[in-house]
Amino acid sequence: MNLKNKVISNDFTVGIIGLGYVGLPLALEFANKGIGVIGFDLDQFKIKKILKEKSSYIKHIPSEKIRSAVDSGKLTATTDFSKLPEADAVIICVPTPLNVNREPDMSYVVSTAETIFKYLRKGQLISLESTTYPGTTDEILLKMFESNGFKAGKDFYLCFSPEREDPNNEKYSTSTIPKVLGGVTKDCIEIGKLIYEKVIVKVVPVSSTKAAESTKLLENIFRSINIALVNELKVVFDKMGIDVWEVIEAASTKPFGYTPFYPGPGLGGHCIPIDPFYLTWKAREYEISTKFIELAGEINTAMPEYVVSKVYHALNENKKCINGSKILLLGLSYKKDIDDLRESPSLKLIELLQDEGAVVDYSDDYVTMIPKLRKYDFNKKSVALTKKNIEKYDLVLLSTDHSYYDYKFIFDNAKLIVDTRNAFKKFKGRKLFKA
Repeated sequence: MNLKNKVISNDFTVGIIGLGYVGLPLALEFANKGIGVIGFDLDQFKIKKILKEKSSYIKHIPSEKIRSAVDSGKLTATTDFSKLPEADAVIICVPTPLNVNREPDMSYVVSTAETIFKYLRKGQLISLESTTYPGTTDEILLKMFESNGFKAGKDFYLCFSPEREDPNNEKYSTSTIPKVLGGVTKDCIEIGKLIYEKVIVKVVPVSSTKAAESTKLLENIFRSINIALVNELKVVFDKMGIDVWEVIEAASTKPFGYTPFYPGPGLGGHCIPIDPFYLTWKAREYEISTKFIELAGEINTAMPEYVVSKVYHALNENKKCINGSKILLLGLSYKKDIDDLRESPSLKLIELLQDEGAVVDYSDDYVTMIPKLRKYDFNKKSVALTKKNIEKYDLVLLSTDHSYYDYKFIFDNAKLIVDTRNAFKKFKGRKLFKA
């Protein structure tokens, strides 16, 4: 039976490489629809959590979903990539970070492609979901896969379909967010669309993999530039004695021609701080300077330093020196109500404050301890938000506005507060500073 008929009859198996914030939710969607899934990951911890404990290692994904998928026999997981030929469709969900020079680190994609190539069989579909620069699918995967004599659209199918995961978004989930899909050939697009339509409410085909790759970049460049704009306006308005949050709220009453974006302590997550630089890097190949993108990156990257300057000011106003001051940072994850630390500005804030001699602790029930990361090794554990604990700090710095925080309790017991999220907007007093 060919792949198209297998998909139509629901008699196919999906392999997902990378069981993180993108791969695991997608695997669960396929399993929930009765489609067999083999999850591939090098991390033994993740495999153990799925197969032996049947529990989640991502806080916003309930363990019950994993238990149900495993017990149904539709989800399994392994570190053994020799099982790749068992999958009819292989979906790549591996990281695409930046290196120390802020250039694309394609090592995960390349090593994954090399592994797939080793086991590639006729009739398989390969879909790359990792965000990357336009041309990646054709220049890396297609070139490699066709080097053994296979022909895309005939012997195998190759697509790019960018992930649009938004962790813990109560309005949209993996299955309800429309999915863009580009293929190397029309047959690749057709097969890819059939497969994704099994679990996604709407699949949006585009003419090529490059168009699909560019779509993802446009989405996040749009957000990066607009967030940079309000971050810059925050600094300007603060100097003028104007509350940027009040201005944004007032502007948001306009029913057309305006979309609200909100300032913060810096950008976090895998997408917005990283994705725009993939296009910047690729554009240099065409001798084009992406000025808007680079300027936005400069502004957003500088926000933690601005926050630290406000901490300086708040302590100075109260005759305190930052060197030796005890500071409690609230919220470690990059956005509220999740446990994702990727590119979190909170980590940069800890580093900057410690460099200035401050003694920094943090409190975040979603991240009870800071693991060793690529850039940071803090060896810290979350502090409980008791009255006694809060009172012993010279300043409380709100970086991530988790919903579970009792803001009145914190306000009543903190000596000083620097708020980067407007979370204390209901409270007034000389102890409160906005950043």
